[in-house]
Amino acid sequence: MATSLPTVIATSVVRGERREESEGGIFTIDFENRDVQQRFDWTTSDIDFKSGSGDRGFRGIAYCDEDILLAASDILFRCDRNFDIKTFSKNRYLDNCHEICCFEKTIFLTSPGFDSLLAYDLDAKKYIWGFHLLRQYDKWAGHTFDPTSDKGPLPVNDYKINTVYVDGSGVYFSGAQTGALLHLDKQMQVSEVCSLPAGTHNARPYRDGVLLNDTESACVRYVGRDDDSLAFKIESYKDADIDFVDVDESEILRSEFGRGLCSAGDRFVVGGSSPSTVSLYDFDARLKVASVNLSRDIRNAVHGLEIWPFDD
Repeated sequence: MATSLPTVIATSVVRGERREESEGGIFTIDFENRDVQQRFDWTTSDIDFKSGSGDRGFRGIAYCDEDILLAASDILFRCDRNFDIKTFSKNRYLDNCHEICCFEKTIFLTSPGFDSLLAYDLDAKKYIWGFHLLRQYDKWAGHTFDPTSDKGPLPVNDYKINTVYVDGSGVYFSGAQTGALLHLDKQMQVSEVCSLPAGTHNARPYRDGVLLNDTESACVRYVGRDDDSLAFKIESYKDADIDFVDVDESEILRSEFGRGLCSAGDRFVVGGSSPSTVSLYDFDARLKVASVNLSRDIRNAVHGLEIWPFDD
C-alpha cells in the first residue's frame, strides 16, 4: 500500500530591522497533492505584530479539540479552523514566545525573554504555572512562580529557550544557549537528557533518540541509540536567487537558517528554513522528498510547523 504524504501548517515571521513591505502569515502545504494555500496574511490584518525580539508574526502552533492555538511574541491566540480568533491571552511574563505544546488541555509556552516556561489552562482560561530556569554551581535548577503575581522572574534571556515538548513523563525543553535538552519532572527537578549544539532549535524526543534543527550546521539531525544517526542538509539558495539580501544591517539574516520542525509518524519529518521554505524528509528512505518555497524574501522565515489535522 502506498504511503500518503502529510499536509502541514506553517507559520512565518519577518526578521530583521527593515521589514515594512514583507509579507507572510500562515500556510498549509499538502505534499501529497502539491497544493499550497495561504490561510492568513498579516499585512491585511489589524493585529499588531511588532516585537522587540526582531521577529513579528505567528510562531508556535498547537491544537485542542477543533481549535488552533497560535503564539505571537507575547500573545496566545485561540482560533477556529478558519483562523477566526475566538480568544487571546497575554501575560506579563510572556516575551518572545517561540514554540508551544498542548498536553491534557494545558498549553505550555516558551518565554525566552524571562528564561521561563508558562502554562495556560484552556478550560480555566488563565495562566496557572510558571517555571524559571537557573544555572547554579554548574548544575541546572529552577523554581516555579505564579504568573498572575508581580513577584516573578526578571526579564533576562541567558538561555534563549525556544522549544517545549510535553508527555506523561514530564516537560522537555531547550534553548539556543542551553547546550542540552533538558527534562523537568513532576518534582520540578531539572536534568540533562543529552547535549546539543549551540544554536539548536526544536529539539525533542523522537523514535528512540532526539530530533533537532542543528541551525548552526544548517541541517535537520537525528541522533539515536547505538550510533544510529541521520542528518539532512537544509535547502540552500544562492544570493542571486534571494530578495533583499543586502537590505538589513542587523546581520541576523541568512539562508539555510533552520527553524520549525514536526514529525508525521515515525517515517516523515518536516523542517523549516530561511527564506521561508518547508522541506519533507523520509527517514526510512533517508532522503529529502520535497521542498516548497513560500517566499524568496530573506527576511521571511518559517517559524512554526505542525501536521494539519483537519480534512478540508
